[in-house]
Amino acid sequence: MSNLRSYFRSMVLVAGVSTLAACQTMTGAGLSTSEVTAELTPKSAGAISEDMVAKLAEQIGPGNTTIALRSDGSVFGAALEASLRSWGYAVVTDQETGEAITEPLAYVADPFEGGILVRLSTGKVELTRMYTVTAEGAAPASPLSVMQRGPGETT
Repeated sequence: MSNLRSYFRSMVLVAGVSTLAACQTMTGAGLSTSEVTAELTPKSAGAISEDMVAKLAEQIGPGNTTIALRSDGSVFGAALEASLRSWGYAVVTDQETGEAITEPLAYVADPFEGGILVRLSTGKVELTRMYTVTAEGAAPASPLSVMQRGPGETT
């Protein structure tokens, strides 16, 4: 009986922690908060952001969308904003857009197994790719992972 009680307590604890973790990672339109924990140079941040924005343009269309960038003030955030603008996107950051139709975008860049794992998230699509930092900047180290969301999905 005590084993059953212990198992039940463990399951309740796991469910509670999972629920709280989900609350911490989701904001606004169901996107994570932008965060960069990886050490990136401006050169590597620029190379990664150029590649990711090119892949984003394949998914949401080139330059015909206003991007509401959830920036964290990092070198990567600045490089991503510059890349979005160079691809023709209008970019708004940390401001109200009124009635304008925008596509919210959040990003994460974390060190992972000797490389940098980067994720761009919008309400329509999530792109993830691994990069290795090189003398020239950065190079893709994995295929691009694309997760498309249907109407109403925000997970």
